[in-house]
Amino acid sequence: MTHSGQNPTQKQTSLPPATNNNSPPVPALPKKSSPLVAILLLLVAMLSLQGGASLAKTLFPVVGPQGVTALRLGIGSILLLLYFRPWRLKMRGGNLRSLLMYGLALGCMNYSFYLALRTVPLGIAVALEFTGPLAVAMFSSRRPVDFVWVVLAVAGLLFLLPIGQSAGGVDLKGACFALIAGACWAIYILAGQRAGSSYGPGTAAMGSLIAALIFFPIGVIQAKTSIFSWEILPLGLLIALLTSAIPYSLEMMALTKLPAKTFGTLMSMEPAMAALSGIIFLGEFLTGSQWLGLAAIIAASAGSTLTIQRKTKIETVDVPGNNPSGK
Repeated sequence: MTHSGQNPTQKQTSLPPATNNNSPPVPALPKKSSPLVAILLLLVAMLSLQGGASLAKTLFPVVGPQGVTALRLGIGSILLLLYFRPWRLKMRGGNLRSLLMYGLALGCMNYSFYLALRTVPLGIAVALEFTGPLAVAMFSSRRPVDFVWVVLAVAGLLFLLPIGQSAGGVDLKGACFALIAGACWAIYILAGQRAGSSYGPGTAAMGSLIAALIFFPIGVIQAKTSIFSWEILPLGLLIALLTSAIPYSLEMMALTKLPAKTFGTLMSMEPAMAALSGIIFLGEFLTGSQWLGLAAIIAASAGSTLTIQRKTKIETVDVPGNNPSGK
């Protein structure tokens, strides 16, 4: 997933700065660094995220997707809590419902995405999940050009979903789980924007904690074997680092040097990065029609980002949470 749980649309949305002096510093590139460095960091972040997703899938035979969800949310929450230390932040509060929705959507997104990966190639799962933030971006504007992106997105889905003879062997149940993850991603964006306006940078840690409190016990119970063995825990820590800490830090650094539209357009490459990771690490080769579907969704996402009507000036990079998705 994109994850580090975020998306181009959410990153283009300005959030009020936190009203405190205890917030951890946001990673930033030197002022004189080239934008090419920021682009390189962003590409590394996407590779880290999708590489972590590939590693997570290799653990399915051992603990199942539910166990992997528990590991990622549990360890990821600890890492975010240690970094953001929300108990030291002065937060305005008053938007508890949005915070709860944000955490629930984050947990459901991870849970559904990993269930999808049981039977769907990584690249296709990420592309289908991308329809969530893509829908949020397209519904934010009403210009005629936006219908072009809608048509492209629908065309991509027709190539990817198991309909008729163009399915390319994609499992229907797995595809539905990926689309559910996309819907949760959309809710995550909208709820995160509202919660972030009240809770500032602490939103990421608290939302992840809420997700872990709900889905960690479920994952532990449904796991094929105990996730607390010394053979599995180090891999869980590596997955959390690859899918959360590393891409989050690199994306924040890239954001300080790239315009929002450029950032969002580059992030639209995520499904292609996922497909590449699936080929290299999992041997998941795609058919020609599946590549066409991926290309259509990438084009729709990039186009909607470039033509979005909302202001794209970033006033702060206190954006809530990493993926969401946990790819």
